[in-house]
Amino acid sequence: MDILGVSCFYHDAAAALLRDGQIVAATMEERLTRKKHDNGFPARAIDFCLEQGGIQGPDLDYVVFYEKPMVKVGRILQTALGTFPRSWDFWREAVTAYVSEKFWIKSLLQHHLGVRPEQILFCDHHMSHAASAFFASPFDEAAVITVDGVGEWTTTTMGMARGTWDGSGENAIDLFWEQRFPHSIGLLYSAFTAFLGFHVNDGEYKVMGMAPYGEPTYVDEVRKLISINDDGSFALNMDYFAYHHSASRSFNGKFVDLFGEPRMHSDDFFTAKSAPHRVGETEAVRRNQHYADIARSIQQVTEEALLAMANALHHKTGARKLVMAGGVALNSVANFRLFSETPFEDVYIQPAAGDDGGALGAALWAYHLVLGQPRKLVMTDTYLGQQFTNAETRAFFDAEGIPYEEYEDDDRLLDRVVEEILDQKVVGLFQGRYEWGPRALGNRSILADPRRAEMKDIINTKIKFREPFRPFAPVVLQERAAEFFDYPNVETNMLPRFMLAVSPVKPDKLDVAKATTHEGGTGRLQTIDQQTNPRYYELVRRFGEATGVPILVNTSFNLRGEPIVSSPANAWWTFSHSEIDWLVIGSFLVGKDAKKRS
Repeated sequence: MDILGVSCFYHDAAAALLRDGQIVAATMEERLTRKKHDNGFPARAIDFCLEQGGIQGPDLDYVVFYEKPMVKVGRILQTALGTFPRSWDFWREAVTAYVSEKFWIKSLLQHHLGVRPEQILFCDHHMSHAASAFFASPFDEAAVITVDGVGEWTTTTMGMARGTWDGSGENAIDLFWEQRFPHSIGLLYSAFTAFLGFHVNDGEYKVMGMAPYGEPTYVDEVRKLISINDDGSFALNMDYFAYHHSASRSFNGKFVDLFGEPRMHSDDFFTAKSAPHRVGETEAVRRNQHYADIARSIQQVTEEALLAMANALHHKTGARKLVMAGGVALNSVANFRLFSETPFEDVYIQPAAGDDGGALGAALWAYHLVLGQPRKLVMTDTYLGQQFTNAETRAFFDAEGIPYEEYEDDDRLLDRVVEEILDQKVVGLFQGRYEWGPRALGNRSILADPRRAEMKDIINTKIKFREPFRPFAPVVLQERAAEFFDYPNVETNMLPRFMLAVSPVKPDKLDVAKATTHEGGTGRLQTIDQQTNPRYYELVRRFGEATGVPILVNTSFNLRGEPIVSSPANAWWTFSHSEIDWLVIGSFLVGKDAKKRS
């Protein structure tokens, strides 16, 4: 049975193909269109999934959309009418968008795929999130939290899920509590994202990166915006917000009165801690410290809200396991606290926790809950995207006149790459199928020596062209992670597999991997085992053998403002427009001095 899940028209459009309960392929549209956070109809992602499955649209049994557009239209209409006339521009923009495309999603799917109307199903947005997490987890039973900006009406849910692999029991997800729009932790965090000078739905992780450079001096002010209750519920004070009636503004003048003037997007962000060489710029340092303190404060309150929710849910259900999805579930600092400070013994988060993961969740919902099929899947890796053979890569290099070295012996290539990293060179690694979700996990990664603190600045300024306060992840051998990170049960918990939790670095290891240790002594670690990605594992192992430090810097293979690379052409373009020293694609090695032959 082939089921295609689809998400689009909000952010991070995607498609995922499920065959008899197993994932055949999954990708975000952005990887193929090269438009970051592409939210349009995912025609290329759909076609890629079908190609990987060796089928055409009419061969599909079901197509499932990740939310219910008509319910969302109802919410927009009701909200707009309730805030009229302030909402006129908001209403006009929303109606235009829905009339032009979103309203016709069923027709678009029929036309593109050639399926019958009765084959198209619609899943509730937060049920898609819940299914994406639980039915990809290893748990027979788990408490469920979904938390994002907004779906149709819902912004947050709590519930319970159960299901078996042998079909002996019932598959069920009961989302017994919800919070509805406009009250939203995701939209609260996004309002601060906008205030701090970043783009909403793109810059939230930058706020998280800013936070360690600040102090929580504005926590009391943030708490004026949200009330958090012991039962896990919460409510926003809408007097400070504009997103419920404006298409362009998240916050209003009262918000500005409370926190001061918003940060300009064009201004450099640095503090005395992040850029000690600029401490002489007194006014800029003072201003930026103010914004860093606000970032720390909203991060802390967000963590408080999630912890209250998780503790209340555990108290109500007694569940030992927790699964999560929704965009807020990508807050890796909060995730570590949820795992380490709540009564839950284990936590699983969908690696593509945002709307992209909703495509997979919609397909899993149909297979397990609508059709009642037994479970087949435990998602232990994210390598579900496009791949290229050595022959295809060679053809690209030859056609473009790019000189390369080809290694028939992979051991020799890996030794060469490790030698270059030891020589303080930066390597772009391109291998296998690209990753599902927002994290590069070794198949589309930039790698470097973690031991020199200045390597962080080199990569940020000369390769990624991004803000200098942004941290990099340490990838570490799973069996040795406990030597370096103070993370409970790090070898068995699955969050570090997907780079979904920030962990404290052990005090005696703070100077070991300086380029991956963020302000406050933490690292957003990725653990790697030999079975999951043997080649990537071997690179880290050989570097550790040479240095005693089984860790590498890992950051996504892309430039600022661009999606992670998907093809050899993307990789070459990124390599040639940055100061990455070496490019590895499959069995091929290209040096920085490589010039196209005329």
